[in-house]
Amino acid sequence: MKEIKLSTSFTVFDDLNELSKNDKALFLEAQTARDNAYAPYSNFQVGAALLLDNNKIILGNNQENAAYPSGMCAERVAIWNASSQYPKSKILKIFITAKSNLKKVTEPVSPCGSCRQTIAEYELNQDTNIEIFFMGEIGKIIKSNSLKDLLPLVFDKKFLK
Repeated sequence: MKEIKLSTSFTVFDDLNELSKNDKALFLEAQTARDNAYAPYSNFQVGAALLLDNNKIILGNNQENAAYPSGMCAERVAIWNASSQYPKSKILKIFITAKSNLKKVTEPVSPCGSCRQTIAEYELNQDTNIEIFFMGEIGKIIKSNSLKDLLPLVFDKKFLK
């Protein structure tokens, strides 16, 4: 038996003003998407903005349904939208922001497990890291250089062959 130690590294920004001009603009796009989310049941709105290698920005937001499992997360809405519109383009960055109508969200909100697996699929297939930035409504922003930092023992297609 042996022990394996995994280590990841993240960059933490105190607020939007510490980001580059371009990254701040992408976060503002994610905030706009978040504010347009359809979340009447959870009152928890999430927005995502993707930057593609063709410089296109694709937005997504969470879409809820009275039959809860029928809803969809912002990250997957944006990723699948990008893939359907620009199937040959690579995703360079994902910006995620969340807020609640019930309380102020001051902690960074990372992608859920299903979204992490979806991001992994695209990152592995494009063979290029995807930078992931996430925050709450206000406050600190966390940047991951790759999905592998959030999901180090990723399940992928090699297990299915």
